Amino acid sequence: MKMVGALLATFREAAGHTQRSLGEDFVVSEQQIASIEQGRRPLKPDLADQLDDLLDTKGALTAALAHMPEVDLVPLWAEEYLDREREAIAISSYENQVVPGLLQTEAYARAVFRSRIPVIDEGEIEQHVAARTERQTILRDKEPPITCFIIWEAVLRDHLGGGKVYVEQLRHLRHLSELPGLTLQVQPLGRTSHAALDGPFVLLETPEHQRLAYTETQRGSQLIANPDEVAILTQRCAMLRSQALNPEDTRDLLDRLLGDQ
Repeated sequence: MKMVGALLATFREAAGHTQRSLGEDFVVSEQQIASIEQGRRPLKPDLADQLDDLLDTKGALTAALAHMPEVDLVPLWAEEYLDREREAIAISSYENQVVPGLLQTEAYARAVFRSRIPVIDEGEIEQHVAARTERQTILRDKEPPITCFIIWEAVLRDHLGGGKVYVEQLRHLRHLSELPGLTLQVQPLGRTSHAALDGPFVLLETPEHQRLAYTETQRGSQLIANPDEVAILTQRCAMLRSQALNPEDTRDLLDRLLGDQ
C-alpha cells in the first residue's frame, strides 16, 4: 500500500496536481488522497482506473494493484468502517466487551487476538496487533478527531492477558484520559438503568459532516447511514454519557483500580 501510495504521489505531482485538486476531480476528500499516498488507506480498483486515465500513467496504478500480495488481515465487512474511521473528524464509542481498539496497548491487543476461536498462529496475531497499532495513529495526528469513549466498568475489572497486561492497560487509559479532545467515561456497575443494553456501537462524523454508525456481531458488521437509525444510536450515546461517570470521576476510578494493584 505504501508503494502504491508513493506511485500515486509521484504521478500526481508530475501532472501538476495537489492532493486537493486531484480529490476535487473525483469528488473525494483531500484527506482520502493523502491517506492513500501515505499507505494508510487502500487504493480501490475503480479509482485506480480513473486515476490512470486522468494522469496518463498507462495503467501503472491498476497493474500495481493487480500484483499486490493478498493479505486478508481485515475482513471485507470491516474495511469500509476502517476507511471512514481514518478520516473521521469525530468518533464516539460505547464498548461492553473489551477496551476499544483505538485505546488498546499492544500487549492487551495481543491478548484479544490470542482469545480468538478458532485459534490463529503467532505470526498472524502479530500482523493483527501491528494493524491495530497503526489505526491508533489518528489519535496522534496534528489534527486528531474529537473522540468520546464510554466503557462498561466490567471491562476494566477483567484481567484479560494477566496481571501485568491489566496494569499496563489501566495506566495507558489513565494517560489517554488527559489528552485534549479525548473524553473517557466509565459506565459503572450497579446502575438501575442502561441506555445501550443491545450492545456496543460507534458513531462517526465525516469531514463532509455526514453522520454514520457502526455495529458488530460475532461474524459480521453493519455500517449505518440511514439518518433515522443513526439518530437512535446518537440518542442512546447521549443518554449513556449522562449515566456514566464524568471524566474526572472516571480518572478517580482508574486511580483506585491502579492503587489496588
